[in-house]
This record gives sequence, structure tokens and C-alpha cells, in this order.
Amino acid sequence: MPYQISATKLQSYSRCPYAYYLRYERRLTTSDFFGSAALGTALHQALAMVYRDWHYHEATPDLHWIHRCWEEHSTGLTPGQIEDGRSILERYYEKFILNAPSLRQPLAVEGRIQAFLRVESLEFCITGRYDRIDYLNDGLELIDYKSSRDLKVPESDEMDLQIGLYYLALEQTYQQSLKYLTLLHLRTGEKVRYRATRRHKKQVQAVISDLAVRLRHDETWEPTPGKQCDRCAYSRYCPALSVNPAPLPTTMSATPELQLALGL
Repeated sequence: MPYQISATKLQSYSRCPYAYYLRYERRLTTSDFFGSAALGTALHQALAMVYRDWHYHEATPDLHWIHRCWEEHSTGLTPGQIEDGRSILERYYEKFILNAPSLRQPLAVEGRIQAFLRVESLEFCITGRYDRIDYLNDGLELIDYKSSRDLKVPESDEMDLQIGLYYLALEQTYQQSLKYLTLLHLRTGEKVRYRATRRHKKQVQAVISDLAVRLRHDETWEPTPGKQCDRCAYSRYCPALSVNPAPLPTTMSATPELQLALGL
């Protein structure tokens, strides 16, 4: 069975192998990880419907179509969230749909992609989610909606890994290269666009190769102290931060989650 890897997992490994080991290999869970907010989920689903279900017989939909998509996916929210979401989508409509010559039909919306990579006789299954994929003249643009109140741009090295991972997956899935990864902040309409290159692909291949060697041959997952330690959920167990770290919980998985696909 292939070893599952995602941008989140690879970024975690790049920050600190020890934290990666505790979270993903030994399945040590903490209360510091939370799911996405209901309003954000509803906004993503409504925008997926806007692009997926529009008939494209006219250049652009009117505002009634936006309201219909929101009504479809805002059930269960509080009245304040419903009003907030409607305002967010109306601003999105004015900036990105109404001012465009036409609504361009995307390649895909709200889905998953995957690719496979074999390193050190270990097969990795690369997975990821996307909000929208658009055709460009010379490649693809992956658009990631952000619904939080503050636009938190990832560190450049973490962003590079995410770009490289999607570069690999889209190349295998659509036989076209990723040209841009765009973060679109729904509340403000701000767009942060990153150009993707083959350098990103090579960088992510190198990190996966390093992980593969450790999975196959290395019994140690040494910590990498840095600025990420201040927000690390596993800092109390870390020997790099304390001479007397807390003992690992006895409820933790007893064996690492290694699922190797060895070449025969």
C-alpha cells in the first residue's frame, strides 16, 4: 500500500522530523488541531456551485445566481453567519465576476488530486485538495480560497513545498504543468499569486527522497529547533527544548505507521 503524503505532512516534516514522527508515524493526537469553520466550508461549497453548475450560455450570471448558490449551502448557519457569507459572496461577484468579460468555465472545482512517486523502493501517494483549477494559455492555475479574517501567507519554504507537490500531481493527472498557485482572500478580494516552476518540483522530490531514506533506514527522528517551536503542539515532549521532557503518552500508537510498497 502506498505511503500517503500531502502538502501539510511534507511541510510538517520539513519543519521538524520529530514532530512529524509523533503526529503521523506514532499518531500522537493533541487538542491543538481543529477542523475548518462552518462559514468557511459553506463559502467554499457555494463558490464551487457557482462555477460548476452555471450553464455558461450567457457571458456572466446575475447576482440572483450567487444568492441561489449561497441559499443552497448556508443552511445550518447562524443568521449572522448567513448575512456575513452573503456579503462576502456579493463582494466576490462584483470584483471577480461582474468586471470580467465572461465567466470562464474552470477545468475542475472542489476536488482531490493524486500522483505517485517511487523513491528508495517505497511508493508515495501524493494527495491534495483544490478549490478551483483554471486553464491558462500555457498551463494551469490552482486557486485556493481563504475565508479567515486575516490572510495568513505561509512561509516561503513551506509555500515552495506546496507548489511543488501540486506541480507533481497536476502534471500526472492532466499532463499539463502548474503555472500559478493563487491564494484568494474572500473577505478582502486580495490575491497572492505564486509562479510555479520545475525548481519547485525538484525541491519537493528532494524532500520526499530524504523522508524515504529516513523511513527505510533511520531509527531516529531528531528535532529541528526553530521559530516553529513556539506554536508546536509537541514541544513538551521535545528533548531539544527541555532537559526533562514530558514522557510520551502510553496511549500513543506502539509502532510507527510505515506502509512500504517495496519493488520486487
